[in-house]
Amino acid sequence: MLTLCLSLVATMTAAQCARDAVTLRGDWGQARFSVEVADTAATRARGLMYVEEMPALSGMLFVYPDPRPVSFWMRNTLIPLDMLFFDATGRLTRLHPMARPRDETAIPGGQAVQFVLEINGGMAARLGIAEGDVMRHPAIGSDAAWSCPAD
Repeated sequence: MLTLCLSLVATMTAAQCARDAVTLRGDWGQARFSVEVADTAATRARGLMYVEEMPALSGMLFVYPDPRPVSFWMRNTLIPLDMLFFDATGRLTRLHPMARPRDETAIPGGQAVQFVLEINGGMAARLGIAEGDVMRHPAIGSDAAWSCPAD
């Protein structure tokens, strides 16, 4: 029975590190978001353009091959978004709340961004997400602030 329970816990923990999910953790607790991953130039360029609605705990994770300066805009984006910018370790370095739909003003993320999570506008404030929080996802390398468990 103990082996079964330990196996179930290991399975549940591994499921938290699925490609289509991001888990955030901070002083406020933790939350899991279902995500679409944008890890090619084409998918990053399209982003969430033309999406008319998105379930509450959903989003898009932009993955870059290495840390870099990034800037986003909301051209052709129809819903307000919170943009969360993370470094190579998965630590939240900048949060831009409530980006306005269709706004073409540049939203800079910083100089060493490797991951950007876009979620529904206002969700970060509702949950208490703040700079310094950490993200867990399989795309984060071995120097992750919050690692996925080994298989």
